[in-house]
Amino acid sequence: MATILVAGTGSHVGKSTVVAGLLRALARRGVDAVPFKAQNMSNNAQVAVVPGEGGDAYGEIGVSQFVQARAAGVTATTDHNPVLLKPSGDGESQIVVHGRAVDTVAAGTFYESHWEAARSAAVESYERLAAEHDVIVAEGAGSIAEINLADRDLANLETARFADASIVLVGDIERGGVFASLYGTLELLPDDVRDRVVGLVVNKFRGDRSILESGLDTLESKTGVPVLGVLPHDDPGLPEEDSLSAPDVGERAVIGTEDGVPASQRVTVAVTRWPHLSNATDVEPLAAVPGVRVAFVPLDADLDGADAVVLPGTKNTVDDLLAARAAGLGTALRSFDGPVLGICGGYQMLGERIENAAVEGTGDRDAVEGFGLLPVTTTFAREKRVTRRSIAVDGAGPLAGASGSVTGYEIHMGTSTIDGEAPEPLEPGSIALDGVVGTYLHGLFENDAVRSVFVDHLFGAAGIDHPEGSRAKASVSPYAAAADLVEEHLEGVCPTYLD
Repeated sequence: MATILVAGTGSHVGKSTVVAGLLRALARRGVDAVPFKAQNMSNNAQVAVVPGEGGDAYGEIGVSQFVQARAAGVTATTDHNPVLLKPSGDGESQIVVHGRAVDTVAAGTFYESHWEAARSAAVESYERLAAEHDVIVAEGAGSIAEINLADRDLANLETARFADASIVLVGDIERGGVFASLYGTLELLPDDVRDRVVGLVVNKFRGDRSILESGLDTLESKTGVPVLGVLPHDDPGLPEEDSLSAPDVGERAVIGTEDGVPASQRVTVAVTRWPHLSNATDVEPLAAVPGVRVAFVPLDADLDGADAVVLPGTKNTVDDLLAARAAGLGTALRSFDGPVLGICGGYQMLGERIENAAVEGTGDRDAVEGFGLLPVTTTFAREKRVTRRSIAVDGAGPLAGASGSVTGYEIHMGTSTIDGEAPEPLEPGSIALDGVVGTYLHGLFENDAVRSVFVDHLFGAAGIDHPEGSRAKASVSPYAAAADLVEEHLEGVCPTYLD
């Protein structure tokens, strides 16, 4: 059994992509390989099986490990990410261990109150995976050389040690200073971990590699560590690990614009940028459709230029609802002449009210008024619903015409009750009324049956012909694209299997 730890000189250097690419490359060769990240911090979570509790027991893991499990061709389990921290605002994070929320604590107290238990959980999960699989491709977190955290760095130093891992160190050249970052990171590592580094990777390079050769040679000479490869700046399209890819609160950002479709043939989906945004990956499949412009917008944004509005998930429904009401979003939504779709927390906000609101940690409020666009009452409870679902579709409103079945997942507190009769296009508890849709189903737009009907509706309402190929998905999956990237540009990452 072998373990590779893909570590980085910092955050967002491309560790997740390299891990996914390695896993798919190994799977192509028939190798039994799985992902692992001891500790993750993200509000983009997915639902995974809890080992040993039957196939219908589910828990939460970071979205990157779910994606990496798909790349490896295995069912995602909570062992792939045994410890997940979900920031909930005001310097606090919810602690999820083996898929289950166990506490919410201030950042500074986590290491005092939960560190030992978190480490034990990570070791337990790793040992289960190691007993069942041939290769583990682990992902580090942030920089492996955060010397202020050296005695408690679970995802990097601790993993390297208890997993007896070979380390591949990744640096991002697009940010500048990649040679110094790689060299400095190696210099700051503890000796026992430094000795585990088997290779360096330069990521996100634009241009002719020959320009780098003298620098690469010098880096190898000074460190004694080989450069395994230079990866070009070529995004394979994997979901983002967290909401840092979205704009900062109060700013705008557009995704899905590099498709060659003229502005006159586009439709725009406005996505509210909550202060506690979570599961922003729900809208990425829309952005992948040629001609669809997905724009994250601040809560006080003018919605006049949008063809539809999506209210995504949030880690803190009540606080984000109060912020949105103060910014005038409720008034803007009521006057908006187009489809409005709420997912999870966004769905709860579209209702008449949220009861037992104090459960979410928002003071002593008993009830909070929603936007009132749907006749729905949500009642919070401390127990969180975490499950995967496959459901029949009977589309209505902007989903009219959708049929068949769809798959997705739920992660939420509380239940929503519909007051009266209204179409339920997706599952009991969902609702469509006067162009407004609410659902708890994350991953909705990953389903062709729903995405294509929703996009057709937007283009039809705008009087725009579909750009050629707008209904088609990319011919190469993001997992295959990540594997192609690794296979073409890296050498000797795992000599036993990839040479």
